[in-house]
Amino acid sequence: MADSEISLLLLLIDQAFDHKSWHGTNLKGSIKSLDVERATWRPAPDRHNIWEIVVHAAYWKYVVRRRLLGEKRGSFPLKGSNWFTRPLDSGPDEKAWKSDVALLVATHKGLRDAVAKLRARDVHYTPPDSKVSNVELLTGIASHDLYHAGQIQLLKRLR
Repeated sequence: MADSEISLLLLLIDQAFDHKSWHGTNLKGSIKSLDVERATWRPAPDRHNIWEIVVHAAYWKYVVRRRLLGEKRGSFPLKGSNWFTRPLDSGPDEKAWKSDVALLVATHKGLRDAVAKLRARDVHYTPPDSKVSNVELLTGIASHDLYHAGQIQLLKRLR
């Protein structure tokens, strides 16, 4: 049963991120072909732009992977947590935008690899310092991707 549960969890996180599914655009699809100008547009001052959402999603994939593997904090490649201001003070930069998209793809791969290596007994395990089981964490990260995919689609329309 656990192998099929792991397969189902992989399916969920993949469909939410970059695999075709019935529900429409996934997270990676929502940023396909976006240039830095569109990625940095804000609907209002002090509101997040698409670029910030992309890095935020990468950060939470990292957090989930880190929790699954029991790793310590501090290994995310960017300084800070949760929300990261983009563009940087140097201004919009196509290369920096593409680098952060690559970070999102890499963190998804790292998360996916960690899920694929889960043992059967780990699927429903809740770590002592957590209120959330691994299965809840993983279904949650898939939902997180879809939530932000919808948000990005809306921001593109508003622009």
